[in-house]
This record gives sequence, C-alpha cells and structure tokens, in this order.
Amino acid sequence: MADYLADVKKYDSGASAEVVDKIVKHLGIALRNRDSSLVSATDPKELERVKTNWVGKKLGVSDGAKADAAIDKTAKAMASDNSKSRVTFYYLVAKELGKLGSL
Repeated sequence: MADYLADVKKYDSGASAEVVDKIVKHLGIALRNRDSSLVSATDPKELERVKTNWVGKKLGVSDGAKADAAIDKTAKAMASDNSKSRVTFYYLVAKELGKLGSL
C-alpha cells in the first residue's frame, strides 16, 4: 500500500491514503500481475477498458467526451513514466473528474 501511495504522491502531494487504499481494494487481484497492474496509455483498447470499467461503471460518468478528456489529461501527466501504475492512473482520472470523494 505504501508503494502505491508514494507513486500517487509524485503527482498529487496531498493524496489521501484512504482513497488510494479504496482503489487498491477495488483492483484487487489485477495488481498481482505486473502486466495488469500497469496501464498502457498508447493502447486504444486499454484506454477504452479504463473508460468503460473505471470511469463508466465505478465512477458513474456517462459523458464520453468528459471521460476521454480526463483519461487523455492523465496520460499526458504521466507521459514521462514508462511504467504507469494502474492505481495512480485511476486515482488521477478520478481526481480529474472530481470523483475522489465518491470512492
């Protein structure tokens, strides 16, 4: 958990450990595998899964343009990070959409 929080804090120094913990619990088993614990921001299928499963289902955002904008902004913010942690990516997307409080 501390590693995930430290990674999120690279992008948001005021990140809440409670919110990060909720994302970690939501992702569960996906974090055990290195490949599924990372987000490939250059793979359109991967970004569509983030949009459908995280933004749509979990965060309840049905506005596709708003979802795409948040995902795009997050991908750009993390562009220099070759290993984009799924926890950090999801956190930043939720923050961009103003949904951290609803997790």
